[in-house]
Amino acid sequence: QVQLVESGGGLVQPGGSLRLSCTASGSIFSINAMGWYRQSPGKQREFVAVIRSGGSTMYAESVKGRFTISRDNAKNTTFLLGNSLKFADTAVYYCNAQVSTRRGWGFDDYWGQGTQVTVSS
Repeated sequence: QVQLVESGGGLVQPGGSLRLSCTASGSIFSINAMGWYRQSPGKQREFVAVIRSGGSTMYAESVKGRFTISRDNAKNTTFLLGNSLKFADTAVYYCNAQVSTRRGWGFDDYWGQGTQVTVSS
């Protein structure tokens, strides 16, 4: 079993910043990519950012230049820092990790429970 736990959501003013973290725990042999997705009411879940085990990153166009993803491999943790937040950034943010639970096994996707970020004045 693998669990992902996010933290750091809350109410943010427009133009403000956020800091989310996600820690994976359980039967982990290795983690490939870790990423963030978000879902707004009435919309499908969308990609936000991803960081691979080697450190390369990719961002959605809507957050590029405003959000930064990072990770601490020793702690199986990923972080999402966001600046210049907009109303459109309001969503439930979900952490995702590609985890292998045993040597020689492939990677499976795991998801956190989500953390709400609300941008409002």
